[in-house]
Amino acid sequence: MKALTSKPIAEGRTAEIFLWDEHHILKLYRDWCPPHWVQDEAQIARAVYDAGIPSPAAGEILEMNGQQGLIYERIQGISMLQDMNAHPWMILKHARSLAELQVKINKQSITGLPSYKEGLRYAIGKTPHLTDDLRNKTLALLHTLSNGQRLCHGDYHPGNVILTEAGPIVIDWMTARAGSPWMDVARTSLILSIGPKSAGKLVSPIIKMAIRLYYRAYLSRYNRLVPDPKNELGRWMPVIAAARLNEDIVPEQEALIKMIKEGFVEDK
Repeated sequence: MKALTSKPIAEGRTAEIFLWDEHHILKLYRDWCPPHWVQDEAQIARAVYDAGIPSPAAGEILEMNGQQGLIYERIQGISMLQDMNAHPWMILKHARSLAELQVKINKQSITGLPSYKEGLRYAIGKTPHLTDDLRNKTLALLHTLSNGQRLCHGDYHPGNVILTEAGPIVIDWMTARAGSPWMDVARTSLILSIGPKSAGKLVSPIIKMAIRLYYRAYLSRYNRLVPDPKNELGRWMPVIAAARLNEDIVPEQEALIKMIKEGFVEDK
């Protein structure tokens, strides 16, 4: 087994990314992550790749220094988020592209994926950040919403879309589930809107305005391609926000609870 001598080239809450060789990277899960997470991700990543979704090919599972890891094909490019930071005049183009690619993903169905709805029910029931009243309201609303069997990425945002010479590639499929496309759109909407709300004065008004512009362009394009006459997105938003609370992202908690409460007010 080769030793890791370099620093990670990227990292997130659950894993660090290392160069493995010229054509591969290693996604090394943090030591607190359950071992089955990497096995689940490998199974999902292979199913997504085999279905023809533009995504990196998954290789072997390995253990290193007591941590579980997964080898992936190395994708040459930069994320859509990085490109927008470097070329802010591309914001609207990238927003529309983000929506168009998500529509293609959400039209797919892959057998054997976990249920998105069941995962949401578990997260909402487990989080300690909801009052009993809000938890019960959210679970009751979830019960009325459609299961769906379409492919949902589960964490789709511009940081998980890599721009390559061959076209955009979507990475980080560990959260992929079978469900309603509006679950996926609600999760993306939450990610694009919660940051500025939770950052407060830490983010300048200009940046907040740019993010709002990007979000509106993304949602407008998705709705043009897939109309939402029954306001499925609005109904899913408080459910997705409640499940997000279980991720224990402290700066977001106040904003998330506010979104949940406002969702129920608007639903009346």
